[in-house]
Amino acid sequence: MAAVAMLSLATAGSAQLQQGFYKGKCNGTDVEAVVRGIVKSWFAELERRCPGVVSCSDIQILATRDAVALGGGAAYPVRTGRRDRRRSLAYDVRLPAPDYTAAQTTAYYGRLGLSAFDAVLLLGAHTVGATRCSAIKSSRLYAYGGRPGATDPGVDPATASVYKRYVCPNVASSDGNVVFLDDQWSALRVDNHYYRNLQLRRGVLPCDQNLYKDGSTRWIVDLLANDAGLFTSLFPQALVKLSEVNVLTGTQGEIRKVCNRFN
Repeated sequence: MAAVAMLSLATAGSAQLQQGFYKGKCNGTDVEAVVRGIVKSWFAELERRCPGVVSCSDIQILATRDAVALGGGAAYPVRTGRRDRRRSLAYDVRLPAPDYTAAQTTAYYGRLGLSAFDAVLLLGAHTVGATRCSAIKSSRLYAYGGRPGATDPGVDPATASVYKRYVCPNVASSDGNVVFLDDQWSALRVDNHYYRNLQLRRGVLPCDQNLYKDGSTRWIVDLLANDAGLFTSLFPQALVKLSEVNVLTGTQGEIRKVCNRFN
């Protein structure tokens, strides 16, 4: 059954997803341009109705809250009043690496004042995530531990076989193929299925599966995998905690008029 489920993921991920999928299918309408225009008009519209008051930082937090609810997660309140930074550089961003051990993941979030439980909850966002084959071909499928041809023994064999045959064959052209971080049927739903996959050794990224390999976090995965309601109720709390780390308020920073550039 696991192989059948992965096969459905494989065919959809590699064969049906593509850049510009809607081109020529909507009577000449550029679908992506329409979406981009709608999103842009909403930001314009908000600045028109309430000029110089609502920060882009708060808009992002509110959008995340609403996206979780639209994905089937719980609705939850958030505190607003953030200000935007006057500095935004790519090399300032330090995100958890996809090959982090559980200890590295919990240490990363610990430096932000979050607990190990929070860290495992936040990786649950991968219930609606996706990556590319390039992120797992060397680390998990074809060169585990730096050994050519070696597959990570921590990956469920049936899952590894389907990935290698259908989703991420060992050719350069597969690097950009989409890999869902949850099973396809659950990939647009905010639920606890991500954790159930970890129990079955079907986590996609090393940082995902490592949560179950390490005893210090395995019990948290088991708790969330076995109780869907627990994840639904606790996931928003972790998001709220993360959203309030190192925020600017009061007269700090600025309120950007256009979110992708400074005033």
